[in-house]
Amino acid sequence: MSPKKWIEATAAIGIVSKAGRYGGTYAHSDIAMSFATWISPEFQLYIMKDYRRLKTDENSRLSLNWNLNREISKLNYRIHTDAIKENLLPPELTPAQISFTYANEADMLNVALFGKTAKQLKDEHPSVKGNMRDVATLNQLLVLANLESYNAILINQGKSQKERMELLRQLTVQQLQILETVSLNNLPRLGTISQKD
Repeated sequence: MSPKKWIEATAAIGIVSKAGRYGGTYAHSDIAMSFATWISPEFQLYIMKDYRRLKTDENSRLSLNWNLNREISKLNYRIHTDAIKENLLPPELTPAQISFTYANEADMLNVALFGKTAKQLKDEHPSVKGNMRDVATLNQLLVLANLESYNAILINQGKSQKERMELLRQLTVQQLQILETVSLNNLPRLGTISQKD
């Protein structure tokens, strides 16, 4: 059976067969790939290997981005805790009260970003290892780093916790909405920026 007869008999779409000097059989790339893998097991093996390589590269890049954002979040945590220490911890507090203050501020950021405290998440998912930040997405880690810096500024400005919570929640919503429209994979890599940039 010729391609033209097959197209007519099955009312196929995505494939065209033309006669003449510039004729030939043309198919959608997915159809052509499927046909090529059917004809050649060697080609099919090549496609499978290349697909696995691409997925490995993609996962490696995502892992690197996640680890970088996690480290930025850790560094900003220091900025955050220093602001707490300098502005929210009077010298007469006991060690337990100091620990509570730090935990309370961290949970305020967790609630602003994740909508729940670390304890609430742990109670809901007891099998999850680590803390909320260890299971956060790239976008969440990026926003968390920004929240820590912003909260440190607000603490230094003397804002109340209620005021800070409202401002932090507004920032969270705004930044997550923006980041949803931007794919981190489309941002230029350091190694690909030209000298002109």
